[in-house]
Amino acid sequence: MENNDKFEYTYSAKQQTELENIRKKYLPHEETKMERLRRLDESVTHKSSIISIIVGIVGTLVMGFGMCLCLEWAKFISGVIIGVVGMAILAAAYPIFKYVTNKQREKIAPEILRLTEEISNEK
Repeated sequence: MENNDKFEYTYSAKQQTELENIRKKYLPHEETKMERLRRLDESVTHKSSIISIIVGIVGTLVMGFGMCLCLEWAKFISGVIIGVVGMAILAAAYPIFKYVTNKQREKIAPEILRLTEEISNEK
């Protein structure tokens, strides 16, 4: 009598895919040229988005403080002035976004152009 105490288990296709995706996260990875190109392209707007969001939040808080002065503390003149300053800061968020984005594009343009040239020549 032979004793066959082997235990075999196979994963489903969905589990195999999940296992492979988890495994890929921990393997050493070398960035391809296309991945680098995508990362550089995304980084252009990342910095400008963060800066413009911060400016927008500051402008909103300043405008809200001006409204508080008007409505809660009956300081109408100073409240309106501070509220208008807050609106001006809010209005500056988009031009700041465009300016920083253009500066980032100028800074990264040579690398982007070099990579696109290399990738298009490989095909």
